[in-house]
Amino acid sequence: MTQVEVTGQVGPQTLADGVTGTAMRQGRTAEQIVQELHGRFFETTYRSAVFSGGMGLTAINNVTYTTGTLGATVTPIAGVYNPIGSSVNLAILQALLGITVTAGTATGCGPFVWATSITTAPISTGGNPLNRKTLQAQGSVAKDITNVAPTGMTPNLAVRFASALTGGLIKSISSVETAVGQNIGIAGVTVENIDGSILVPPGGVLALLATTTPVGHSAASGLVWEEVPV
Repeated sequence: MTQVEVTGQVGPQTLADGVTGTAMRQGRTAEQIVQELHGRFFETTYRSAVFSGGMGLTAINNVTYTTGTLGATVTPIAGVYNPIGSSVNLAILQALLGITVTAGTATGCGPFVWATSITTAPISTGGNPLNRKTLQAQGSVAKDITNVAPTGMTPNLAVRFASALTGGLIKSISSVETAVGQNIGIAGVTVENIDGSILVPPGGVLALLATTTPVGHSAASGLVWEEVPV
């Protein structure tokens, strides 16, 4: 029988990429430490592979923010485009949505949904996403199409599935708020943890849309993804 001795080192180690560690990490009571020392997205963010898009508080009282517009004039509440010929997949990590009601007479947004397209023609619009390490709008392959019409997109978006994001008035009909009868709504920001279960391939478009045309509503949104080599 061959005896194998396993040794450990108490405390963290600082190693360069490519170096082979010689000892497992141990705590001060000799226990083996296996943990997420940092946040779960730290490593890939530190390596400048995590980016985000979104918008500040913006009125969304137009059919272009909804499933009523699925062509190249749509303006996603949150959206991203991975250009044709890109060398990466976009692994969607999180989506965030905050809704506020801005008028006494208002109509809700309906359930929010995710829509997609694999475009066969380049999209000529879109902004530069935020690098979550440097906090600069640089380094991403993708284009942020939040609140931007994806000019040139073909074919149209298709609604794929519901989003867990919500907010605003619960009712999708016109409602009037008075001193004795207040509208029922959902306040604050909701988060959808997608955790890489949606990949946007080269040529792919992902868009968050309302299902009814809101009246008296504004939104702030965010979309976070990792860029992973194909």
